[in-house]
Amino acid sequence: MTTLARSLERPTAPHLARQLRRFLAYASVSLFACVLLSAFLMPFAYMVATAFKDRQQFSQPKAPIWPASEATYTYTGPEQSFTISYLTRAGEIKEETVSLTPDQSFPIYKVPYEGVTRSWALVVKRPEESFFLDPDDIEAGLIKWQGKWQTLERDWVLDPRWQNFTKAWEEIRFPLLLRNTFVIAVLGDIGTLLSSIAVAYGFSRFRIPGKNVLFTILIATIILPPYVTMIPAYAFYSAIGWNGTWLPLIVPHFFANAYNVFVLRQFFMTIPRELDEAAMIDGASPLRTLLSVILPQAVPAVVAVALSHFFWAWNDFLGPLLYLTGQKDLQPISLGIQTYNALYSNQPHMIQATSLMGLLVPVILFFLAQGAFMRGIVITGVEK
Repeated sequence: MTTLARSLERPTAPHLARQLRRFLAYASVSLFACVLLSAFLMPFAYMVATAFKDRQQFSQPKAPIWPASEATYTYTGPEQSFTISYLTRAGEIKEETVSLTPDQSFPIYKVPYEGVTRSWALVVKRPEESFFLDPDDIEAGLIKWQGKWQTLERDWVLDPRWQNFTKAWEEIRFPLLLRNTFVIAVLGDIGTLLSSIAVAYGFSRFRIPGKNVLFTILIATIILPPYVTMIPAYAFYSAIGWNGTWLPLIVPHFFANAYNVFVLRQFFMTIPRELDEAAMIDGASPLRTLLSVILPQAVPAVVAVALSHFFWAWNDFLGPLLYLTGQKDLQPISLGIQTYNALYSNQPHMIQATSLMGLLVPVILFFLAQGAFMRGIVITGVEK
C-alpha cells in the first residue's frame, strides 16, 4: 500500500506538462504587462529626470539620463610635493615636481587597474602616462597609470537641481495659479455633483413620461464634438458679459453632464428598490431617501465622478484660453504653465519642472482616493 500511495502521489508527465503550460501562460502575461507598463511610464520617468537637470548637464557629452554631474575630488590634506617621472611621445623620460595644495579640485575618472575599475582623481595629464590620486587612500600618494587618459570615462554623481522648482515657483506665480485652479475645479465639481446626482436619481427611480427617449437623447450628446458648440457658446457668453471671468468655466457644470449622469444612473439602478420602499414606509421623502439611502451606498461612483471632473478641470486648457486671455490674475495652472513654457522653449528642464509641479496635485489626489475611484469605474453592484 505504501508503494502504491507513493506512485499515486508522484506527478505524471501530463500533469507536469499542464503545470509548465500554466506557468508559461502566467509568465507571458506578466512579461507583457511589465513591458506595457514600462512603455507607459518611460515618458514620465524621462520627465522627472529632466526636471532635475540644468542646461549644463544637458550639454555634457556622454552624460547619463538621470540628473548627474561629473564627479570631482577636492584635496583636503596637507600641502605635499611629489617628484614624478613619465615617458614622453618621443620616448624620453622626464622628471617633474607636482605640488598638492588644500582645496585643489581634480576630475574623477574610471580607471582600469589590476583588473578592477577604480574611481580615481586625475592629477597629472600626460600623453602616454598619467598620475592619479585615490580619494579613499590619500596616503598611497600619486599612482602611475600607463595609457591615454582621453580614453577613460568620467565618473558621474547624482546631482539634482532643486533650484529649478524654486525658480519656477517664483516666476510663474504658482500660489496664485493654484488658487485659481482650485476655485474653478472645486466650484465646478460641486455643480457637477449636485446636477448629475439629481438627474441620475430622477432617471433611475422616478416614472417619467418618455424617460427612455429623454435618456437616449441625453446619452447621444456624448458623441457631439465640443468644437460644434464652441463658437455659439463663446458668442453667448460674450453677449451677456461673462467673457474675462470664471463664470463660463463654472456655471455650465451646474447643468449636468451626460457621461456623469450615465455613470451615476447605472450605479443607482444596482441599489435594491426595497431599500427605497423601506425608507418610504418610515416616512422618508424622496430627497431624504436620496441622502440617507442612495448616496451612502454610491460613494464609489460619486468619488469617481468628482475625481474625473476635477482632473478634467485641472487640465482644461482650451476653455481658459478662450475666456481668460489677458486676465493673468484669473488664469488657472494649465494656461499659466503654457505661457511659462513658451518663454522657456529653449530650456526643456524648466518646462518639465513646471509640468511636474502642475501634475503633483492630481497624482496625490488619485493615490489618496484610488480605491473608491477604481470601484466607481468598475461600477460593481449588490445582489438583489
